[in-house]
Order: sequence, then C-alpha cells, then structure tokens
Amino acid sequence: MSDNTWGPTASLDALRRRAALLADIRHFFAAREVLEADVPAISRRATSDPHIDSITVDCNGAPAYLATSPEFGLKRLLAAGLGDCYSLAKAFRQGEAGGRHNPEFTMLEWYRCGWDDRRLMGEVAELLSGLLGIERVQSLSYRELFQRELGLDPHGATDKELRDCAARVIELAFEPADRDESLDLLMSHHLEARMGDGITLLYDFPASQAALAKVIEDDAGTPVARRFEAYVGGMELANGYWELTDAAEQQRRFAADHRYREQRGLPRYPFEERLVDALAVGMPDCAGVALGVDRLLMLAGGYRRIDEVIAFPIERA
Repeated sequence: MSDNTWGPTASLDALRRRAALLADIRHFFAAREVLEADVPAISRRATSDPHIDSITVDCNGAPAYLATSPEFGLKRLLAAGLGDCYSLAKAFRQGEAGGRHNPEFTMLEWYRCGWDDRRLMGEVAELLSGLLGIERVQSLSYRELFQRELGLDPHGATDKELRDCAARVIELAFEPADRDESLDLLMSHHLEARMGDGITLLYDFPASQAALAKVIEDDAGTPVARRFEAYVGGMELANGYWELTDAAEQQRRFAADHRYREQRGLPRYPFEERLVDALAVGMPDCAGVALGVDRLLMLAGGYRRIDEVIAFPIERA
C-alpha cells in the first residue's frame, strides 16, 4: 500500500462542493449589489486583538504579518467611499490547529453602510438559511442565554459568582484569570452545546468584549457591545459588529490591547494606525461580519474535521 503524502486530505467531492459554495456566496452578494474587494494578505501592521496572534514573515528584510482578517483593508476602502463590499479570501492566524481550525483558512467578511448589527443579523440568517437549507432561526441576547441555561445574569454577576459557576459546570484544573475568561469558558465549554438545532444569533455581548463594536446601553440600562455571533448546531460560524467609527476611541482600544498584551507577556505588534486615520476622515456608519467558510462547508456537507474540506492543510508539527 503506497503512502499518499502528496494528495489532498479533502475528497474530490468535497473540493467540488467548496467550488460550488464559493460560487453561491458570490451570487448572493452580486444579487444584492455588494462589491467584492481585494485587500492585502501581507502588511507591516498586525492585529492588536489579545486573543489572536499574527503570523510573522520576513518581507524584503523587515518583519511583516499575514492578515488575520481583511477588516482593516476593507474599512479603509469604506472610508474612501467604496460602499457596500466584501472579501472572500484566505486569512492566517498563529496557533490555530485542531478539528475546526487551520492556521490558513478561508474567511468571508462583508460590510453594509447605514446598517446596524440587528439588520445585518437578518442578512446573515438569510445567507446561512439558503446555503445550509435550515429554516429554524432563533435570536436571543447574551443575557437571555445565560439566564435560560445557568440562571445567571452575565452582566450583573460578580467575578466570584462567575468563577463559582464555571467551577460547578465545567471540570477546570485552573482558576479563570478574570471575569471575561470565566464567561468565555462558560460559553465555549457549556452553553454552545445547549443552543439547540438550527441557526442561533446571539447578540448584546458584555461591554468588556466589544472588540471593534459600538458600546450602547440596552433596554435595562446596561452598557453592552453591539456585536453578535452566529451559531449552527453549537458551532460558531460568524462574528459581527455595529462598527466603531470614533477615531479617538479606536486609538484608545488599540492602546488598551497593547497594555493587555504587555502585562501578560504576549507578543506586541505594530497596530494599524491607518485605520485610526481612516476613521478620523470619516468611515460611514456601518455593520460588518466575518464568517468562517471552511466551517460553513463542514456543516453543508456533514464533514467532521476541517481537514476534510481543505485540500492541503498545514502539516502537523
């Protein structure tokens, strides 16, 4: 029996499904007059997100970074007046490995001018319903999910209450460092599996998890991040924002990310100051969302591992 180390890990049927899926996505946006845009995959700037690490490369004798998403390039195009646009291309993240992760993956990201996160949630549901043939869609707030499954208000609970809850429902060999780590552990290790079948749109995250989203008070007067995540059968597929457009606040958040990284001994990268400049010029009010295409294909074809839908995933070290 020959050792086929040169061939694709995905079947030819899976690769044909991938081609058809990409064509369907492009047709979806062409019908809505959303323009496909091409942005760089390599830059002298990198992500500042404390939970994502860039892949560093040498480019003409100086450090450069592979894009963790097309976000910064697309937002600069929005500020230049391009209008509704999307990118369907490769993204790269350090440390991504496992059944649902590969350091190189395909990301769909799009922006709608004049929309908020609520309106974009509807379009995400429409896209996913059409591509996956799923009719059941539920929308609920971050608070509603925690209250329904844990009897806990994630915005009002103390740090100790969150730690105690995590210790009660998850087998942990360590104590969470802060409330956001407690919330993330509860979400990933307990709540995702309890969302039920169909498409779940989860919105109004804690303000501490705003990333690049606006922070606005909800009906209860609690400051919340106007962002959402889309799940199908408990698998996270998309992360969307009512986008931050305040240049000064963007600068503050970049600086806060750098401090967080420095305090925890994480790599610090040169941040994208050109995004701050673009916001200062005036990026239009908009909502944007990023969606993992490989995971989408896994769900569409009933595949269990990301290796089954990528022709040549990176070799295991």
